[in-house]
Amino acid sequence: MSKKVYCIAEFQPKPGQSEALFEILQSLEPNTLREDGCLQYRVTRQISSPFAEGSGFPIVFNEIWQDMVAFEAHCQRKEIVNFFEKYCLAEDGLAADWNVRVFSDEPENYDAPLKQAPHSSDYLAL
Repeated sequence: MSKKVYCIAEFQPKPGQSEALFEILQSLEPNTLREDGCLQYRVTRQISSPFAEGSGFPIVFNEIWQDMVAFEAHCQRKEIVNFFEKYCLAEDGLAADWNVRVFSDEPENYDAPLKQAPHSSDYLAL
């Protein structure tokens, strides 16, 4: 059974602060990629395409974590807490708004396979 956690963290920069916010977010990548359980952590910015004209915040982190424990440990790291305090919550921060959500790749009520295959004698009892 997959325990992976997929996180989408979107940021809306304040007017004129897009490049500055993007650079600050990029600076979080190296240390985060060193964390146990971090499988992917990449900040991206929206670009134009006639095939992808949806709306949303223009700066997005695409994250994959080994499990919820790894994701929640990341969220409590001092560097991440300080980022939100300084650039999101502070009056003079760079972000006007943000939206952080986590996802699973498993359907609800997933019938996970057994961790250990049953012995052939177990089938004879059926």
